[in-house]
Amino acid sequence: MAQYDYDLITIGAGSGGVRATRLAGGWGHKVAIVENSRVGGTCVMRGCVPKKLLVYGAHFAEDFEDAKGYGWSVGETRFDWPTLIANKDRELERLEGVYERILRDNKVELLRGRGTIVDAHTVAVDGKTYTADKILLAVGGWPTLPDIPGIEHAITSNEALDLPTLPKRVTIVGGGYIAVEFAGIFHALGAQVTLLIRKEMILRGFDHTIRAALQEELLRKGIDLRCETTVRSIEKCPDGAFNLRLAGGEEHETDLVMYATGRAPNTRGLGLEEAGVRLTDSGAVIVDEHNRTSVDSIFAVGDVTDRINLTPVAINEGRCFAETFFHDNPMVMDYDNVASAVFSQPPVGSVGMSEEEARRKVGKVKVYLSRFRPMKYTLSGREERTVMKLIVHPETDKVLGAHMLGVDAPEIIQGIAIALKCGATKKQFDATVGIHPTAAEEFVTMRDPVPDPATDHTE
Repeated sequence: MAQYDYDLITIGAGSGGVRATRLAGGWGHKVAIVENSRVGGTCVMRGCVPKKLLVYGAHFAEDFEDAKGYGWSVGETRFDWPTLIANKDRELERLEGVYERILRDNKVELLRGRGTIVDAHTVAVDGKTYTADKILLAVGGWPTLPDIPGIEHAITSNEALDLPTLPKRVTIVGGGYIAVEFAGIFHALGAQVTLLIRKEMILRGFDHTIRAALQEELLRKGIDLRCETTVRSIEKCPDGAFNLRLAGGEEHETDLVMYATGRAPNTRGLGLEEAGVRLTDSGAVIVDEHNRTSVDSIFAVGDVTDRINLTPVAINEGRCFAETFFHDNPMVMDYDNVASAVFSQPPVGSVGMSEEEARRKVGKVKVYLSRFRPMKYTLSGREERTVMKLIVHPETDKVLGAHMLGVDAPEIIQGIAIALKCGATKKQFDATVGIHPTAAEEFVTMRDPVPDPATDHTE
C-alpha cells in the first residue's frame, strides 16, 4: 500500500474544514489542516459572527427610543464606532484561540501558509509538499466585484467589519442578505445609507411577501432604497468623497462605497483543474452526494461547492464526510428544509418553500398569513410590523414552508424548522397549543387561508 504523510489534509480552516478534520483526528487518524489566514474561516472571522455582533450594537439605537414608552428616562446617548470594533476584535481573538485549542485537542496539525493541489495525493504549502490518502477542499467563497471604472475605490463586507471610523454617508450596492444587513447596521448607528439594487426588489430567492414587507420597513426607517439602479463608474473626489455615475445618467455622492453583489467559490490558483478536479463555469467544485470530486481521493465541502452556502450546511457536510470515510458510518447530507435567516432590521427567518416555489412545484397551495404590530411596540409607538406566513399542500395538508419577518424571527423559525423536518401537517400545527402572549403563537393559530389569487374573483 502507498504510504502518505497523513490520512487527511484539509485546505481551509473554516467551519466545514475544522469540523471534518477535528472529527477525523479525534478518531485517531493522522490529519493536518492548512490555513493562510485566521483559523475559523469566513463565518467566525469575517462573516456571521462579527456581523451579528454589529447587529446587536445597532439595535440599541431603537431600544433607547422604545424605552421611553415604558417609563424609562434615557439621558443623552453617544455611539463610538472604534469601541465597538475593538470589542468585536477582542471576541474574535478569543474565538480563534478556541478553534486552535479544538484542533490541538484532537491532534490536528496546523500547517500555516497557502495550500495548493499538486496531484491526487499531494498538497504544497508555501513550497513544501505533503502527501495524504485523502484531500479535503474547504476554502469557502470570496466577495466578487464587477469590472467597472473606479471599482478599486469600493470595499466589500470583509473591509466593512474593520473600518476605523463610521462614515457619514454609506452607499451599498446589492440587494442580497449581506447588503440589507449592513444597510441596517450602518443606518442604525447613525450613517445616511443609500441602497442601490439592480432588480425591482431585495432578497431574491426569498418569499415575495417577506421581501416586500422588509423593503417597506427599510423605507420606513429612512434608508434611501433605489431599485433598478446600476452603477457605471466610481470616481474619487478631491475632498475624499466618491461620485457614482449611474446607468440613467444620474450622479450620486457618498463617503463610502460597499459592494455586496455576490460571492464566488475561492478556487482560483489552487491547481484544481490541473489535477483533474472538475469545476462549474462559476468555479465551484463539482462533487457527488459523498462530497467526492472527479478525482477519487479529493473531496470538497462548504461554499466552495456552491450548493447551499450556509455555515451550518458546511459543518454538516464536514461531519458527513468524516463519518463516512474516517468512522465507518456512511452519512449523506439532507438538503431539504434547511432554515436560513437574514439579520436585517427587522430580521427574517425562513424554512422550506416560498409561495412562488411551491406553486411552481405543486400547483395550487394554501397560504396562511398574519400581519400585526409586535406587542413590544404597542407602548413605544413604533410602527414596525411583523409578517408570518405558512405554505400548505392542499391535498396532503403538509406544511411546505414557513416564513417570518419581525422581532426574533430567526429564533422562532429554528423551532419551526424541526417541525417541517418531521413532515408536520397544518392540522398538527393547529393542534399545538400556543404560548401566550408571544409572536410565535401566531404560527399555530392561523386558521383561515388567504384567498387564492388564481381562483378568487371578488372585487
